[in-house]
Amino acid sequence: MRRDVTAHLDLTVTSPALLALQIAVPTPDSENLSITLDGRPLRSRVLTGPDGARSHVIESEAGALAVAYSAQVSGRRPEPAGDELDRLHALRPSRYCPSDRLYITATREFGDIEGAAARIAAVIASVRGRLLYVPGSSGPTDDAVDTLLQGEGVCRDYAHLVVALLRALDVPARLVAVYAPGLSPMDFHAVVEAWDGERWQLVDATGLAPRASMLRICTGRDAADTAFLSSHHGGVELVSMQVVAVVDELPTDDPAAVVELG
Repeated sequence: MRRDVTAHLDLTVTSPALLALQIAVPTPDSENLSITLDGRPLRSRVLTGPDGARSHVIESEAGALAVAYSAQVSGRRPEPAGDELDRLHALRPSRYCPSDRLYITATREFGDIEGAAARIAAVIASVRGRLLYVPGSSGPTDDAVDTLLQGEGVCRDYAHLVVALLRALDVPARLVAVYAPGLSPMDFHAVVEAWDGERWQLVDATGLAPRASMLRICTGRDAADTAFLSSHHGGVELVSMQVVAVVDELPTDDPAAVVELG
């Protein structure tokens, strides 16, 4: 399986800012990253996390900032190395996944279900059935509780609710930002990895793209860890963004199948 991905971002930096990009895949066969400010090349620093995810850190003056990234990946890649400590971290409440606030809801609805794998399947089916996918329906500060109450959201909202409910059921879960061939409309995509006792299952309650073709960008507790762009100490406006992810042969997706993100 060969996947080709590109991301183009046009930004207006209104005052000097520190920016962190998370758009690069961890181990590509080939890639290219171009960053310019008012047409002039701008350097970035690369920071690599323990899971292999890379952040490109930029110190930018005011001006028009353009980012262009492309990468090619053939075959599967190993999932990030993990241990019991990672699974413990994936059980804790986080900013957008307040599992402690959803404990009663989760245990009343799913508490009689035995086994992590069965709980994962039940939570995915429940979230898929109770939410409507509505672009623009949520804001950047909405968490899993807001999504549950509103009954609608986008991919990150689906992922946050799945993660929070699973953690409330003592199933380790984490959010993954991916490139997703077959997604329409194309964008960065948020999915979930849940620990079934033996492996990290890749699950996606939106069902908008085949899981087997997805390509990991980064992994974290929630969207606070996996945002494609973070800005600090300045003003930044996103003018436009274009994401493209294609695969040589788009697979079909069986929702009941166990898929691992390679």
